[in-house]
Amino acid sequence: MARARPPGQEEPPRAGRRPLLVVVAAHPDDETLGAAGLLVRRGRAALVHLTDGAPDDRRWWPAAWSGPAPATRAAYAALRRRELERALAVAGLAPGAARALGAGDQEAALHLAPLALAVRDVLLEEAPAAVLTHPYEGGHPDHDAAAFAARAAVALVARAGRRPPRLCEMTSYHAEGGELTTGRFLPAPGVPELVHRLSPREREAKLRMLAAFESQRAVLASFRADEERFRRAPPADVGRPPHPGPLWYERLGFTMTGARFQELARRAMAELRLAG
Repeated sequence: MARARPPGQEEPPRAGRRPLLVVVAAHPDDETLGAAGLLVRRGRAALVHLTDGAPDDRRWWPAAWSGPAPATRAAYAALRRRELERALAVAGLAPGAARALGAGDQEAALHLAPLALAVRDVLLEEAPAAVLTHPYEGGHPDHDAAAFAARAAVALVARAGRRPPRLCEMTSYHAEGGELTTGRFLPAPGVPELVHRLSPREREAKLRMLAAFESQRAVLASFRADEERFRRAPPADVGRPPHPGPLWYERLGFTMTGARFQELARRAMAELRLAG
């Protein structure tokens, strides 16, 4: 099996500058769950968040807070941003390293084409060596939207005549055997994984970054902080289900369903004039 290479490290740095990594994530905290150790090691990256992490429906707001509960969705989104900035500071990244594209939580699939174009613009501006994003696994519709947007953006960069970055994935979560599986990929035969055991310094930093997201404490408790997994993004048909059976977000009762997401993805592909 071929050895996987860390995202953003397929070419030697030039003129003392490491190749830039762009992380395309669904929500503030996804970059920490999937790649905090990598961000700490690199100390330089650009982050793009499709959503502000705040859903309209209060049923999906955490029940427990360490401080006063936000009164509005906008206040919740501002809280998520402050938490992100505290986490990024631990990794040595400035607040300006993260851009928010403005979709609401659970609504990214409704804006697939514009989000893909916005990510394309970031890639054209930054010219990164690699893009790191979510796998298409049906864990959360916003995760799948990020997988779509990153793939489409890379294809659009190539269509613009520019050298496309290497597309890589970090782990998220998905349904497997009817249960929630975190920190593992759905199988992709023939695609090697890079498993990185975090050093004590990296693990301590990741725990501090996770702790910065106080509003998400209950959700983040299900994720491990001792290793991170990456792989080159395998082919994915976002117009079809990622696996048999109900998707995890369908099990949770989200408004978005797999069938609807797949239809929206097919429409966005057609709008962007990308082959399926």
